[in-house]
Amino acid sequence: MSPEPPLTGRTSSPAPSPRSPAASPDAAARRSRAWALLLLSGVLESVWATALGAAEGLTRLGPIVLFAVALVLSMITLARAARVVPMGTAYAVWTGIGAVLTVAWAAGTGQEEMSWLKALFLAGIVACVAGLHAADRPRRGHAR
Repeated sequence: MSPEPPLTGRTSSPAPSPRSPAASPDAAARRSRAWALLLLSGVLESVWATALGAAEGLTRLGPIVLFAVALVLSMITLARAARVVPMGTAYAVWTGIGAVLTVAWAAGTGQEEMSWLKALFLAGIVACVAGLHAADRPRRGHAR
């Protein structure tokens, strides 16, 4: 009887078969739903960040309630999306969307000035979010 190899905590998985979940149309639909949830979560992050600023040190009830509701919904949708999208990618997209929308709202309402340089860097964040989305698509024949 030969001794068993030591446990390293690593497991390897074989390449997915053509019928594996990673290659199925259902997996593509799950990924699309996850990215839609991630987009919603980023929008909600912007809502709670803006409401927090409007709460004036947590002294105004309406913005406090909006902050709390949007925060909870944002966390729930982020957690649901992270079941499919890797957490690092999901977090980067969530914060990127939230940051861009928060600044855009503040600039649109006159609470913050917008310069061409600021707009350029915000566009860079949007491009990075789009790039992360494109990079999250699994390659044919590879599981995640």
